[in-house]
Amino acid sequence: MMATAELVEEVPLGTSKVVKVTGITNPGQTVSILVRGSNKLVLEEAERSLHDALCVVRCLVKKRALIAGGGAPEIEVSIKLAEHARTLTGMEAYCVRAFAEALEIIPYTLAENAGLNPIATVTELRNRHAKGETTAGINVRKGTITNILEENVLQPLLVSTSAIQLASETVRSILKIDDIVSKYKIRRRAMFPEVRYDHSSRDYSVASCSSKFSIKF
Repeated sequence: MMATAELVEEVPLGTSKVVKVTGITNPGQTVSILVRGSNKLVLEEAERSLHDALCVVRCLVKKRALIAGGGAPEIEVSIKLAEHARTLTGMEAYCVRAFAEALEIIPYTLAENAGLNPIATVTELRNRHAKGETTAGINVRKGTITNILEENVLQPLLVSTSAIQLASETVRSILKIDDIVSKYKIRRRAMFPEVRYDHSSRDYSVASCSSKFSIKF
C-alpha cells in the first residue's frame, strides 16, 4: 500500500543533498536517523553511541526495573559475596572471593575513565557501602562519592544482570577449554618427552623411550 505525504523536497545538507518527506498520513512506528560527521571516526562514534542508547531502552522495555548506577550495585554485590565467602571453606571459598574481587573492576574502571584515583575511589566506595549506604556511587561530574539516586544516575537492571551472566558463562567456557588444552599437553608430553629443533637444518629431532626419528621440512 502506497503512502501519502504533504511535501517531498530535496534539501541541501552540507556538501550533499537529501530527500525530505514530511506530512505523512500514517507514519507508523519506523524512524530513520540521519547521522552526519566531519570524518568516518566521528560517524562511527555517533553510531556506537546511538546503538548503546537503543540497547539501554531495549533492556528497560524487556525488564522494567531501574537500579542505581555509578558502580553502586557491583560494589554492593561484591561486599555481600565477600561476606558469604567467609562462611565457606575450601575451593568454594576461593571461587566466591575471586568473583567478589572481579566485580570491583567495574567501579575501578569507571573511576579510572573519569580521571579519578581508582584505588582511593573504590576503597572509599567500599567503606560507604560497608556502613550501609547502598545507593552510594561514583559521581563523575563532582569527582567524589555521593548518593547516586539523588543525582538521577540510574541504569536498567537487565544491563547489570546480563553483564554478570555473560561474564560467568565466558569464564566457564575458558575453564573448559583450558582443561582440554591441559590434557592435550599431558598426552603430547607422554608421546614425545623430548623435542629438539635444529634451526640451521630445520630438523625436528624427537626422542622417546623406545625410538628416535627425525622429521625434515
